[in-house]
Amino acid sequence: IVERPQHLFMRVAVGIHKEDIDSAIKTYNLMSERWFTHATPTLFNAATPKPQMSSCFLLTMQDDSIEGIYDTLKQTAKISQSAGGIGLSIHNIRATGAYIGGTNGTSNGIVPMLKVFNDTARYVDQGGGKRKGAFAIYLEPWHADIFSFLDLRKNHGKEEMRARDLFYALWVCDLFMQRVEENGDWSLFSPDEAPGLADCHSEEFNELYTRYEREGRARKTIKAQELWFAILDSQIETGTPYLLYKDAANSKSNQQNLGTIKSSNLCTEIIEYTSKDEVAVCNLASLALPRFVINGEFDHQKLYEVTYQATLNLNKIIDYNYYPVIEAQNSNFRHRPVGLGVQGLADAFILLRLPFESDAAKQLNK
Repeated sequence: IVERPQHLFMRVAVGIHKEDIDSAIKTYNLMSERWFTHATPTLFNAATPKPQMSSCFLLTMQDDSIEGIYDTLKQTAKISQSAGGIGLSIHNIRATGAYIGGTNGTSNGIVPMLKVFNDTARYVDQGGGKRKGAFAIYLEPWHADIFSFLDLRKNHGKEEMRARDLFYALWVCDLFMQRVEENGDWSLFSPDEAPGLADCHSEEFNELYTRYEREGRARKTIKAQELWFAILDSQIETGTPYLLYKDAANSKSNQQNLGTIKSSNLCTEIIEYTSKDEVAVCNLASLALPRFVINGEFDHQKLYEVTYQATLNLNKIIDYNYYPVIEAQNSNFRHRPVGLGVQGLADAFILLRLPFESDAAKQLNK
């Protein structure tokens, strides 16, 4: 079966609006005329038997146990099968050598576990061959396995210590950057021996972290700049880890009332709260800014009209979406997050004959 672009736009419009014919026609016309587009999963799956139309899913490791790890693995597999991208925080997984009470043994740490997630991302691609599975793994820099984490995408080294199909990100606290600036010491902990560090931020985190240092719970103490340069070396060689700043993300969030946010998503542009019973979701669309440049002027009225319709569409997607895991439905229905972005800002400036750094460009971008 061959689906032409116009057929795709109509399928997406009908999949979103169903019996609302007027809204379906309006959405079709706006997409067909290239005013905006919906996200790839929406284009893939709208008006199909399982219309999973959301782009990214944010998870936190359910528990530091076999059950918790493999329940989370199953969640990621089901989401990837439905064309969702994964952002997963693993701050609560104990470090290499940590005691395991259930077996009276010691932990192998995060690397062997991440190899399992790596193989899952390879095997369970998005939508059955439409595009590769994609997982971003988030870790805080106080974790005792941080140096092994930084090496996972490198081209050299032992294969059993590499997982090159995942993407990696650090959830960085301000205290670490302060220690780097001062060339101070930095303590590395195992989360089972220093609980709660991932569950707080800002001053509360600083107080808990320094208390654990005073109590001698650190597995190792290094110079903060040693870790910082290891991060830079990894970025130069592999392009990862991505750096996101935990305290800023939480202090500026409008979800502060829910708890501490522990990660971003695959693409690092969405920051939402996650928990055992909530897998955060981002529902995306994108406005094509160059399209709004008409006869040398930017059409703000048309921008309003298209933005209004795209926002209605995203709100309907939340209601009509197929959810591969119930925790994603819980989060989407409770918070109804909408991510309507833009593309082509520089192109719009070119069409308007505005230098990118000009005052007129800055004013338009407000």
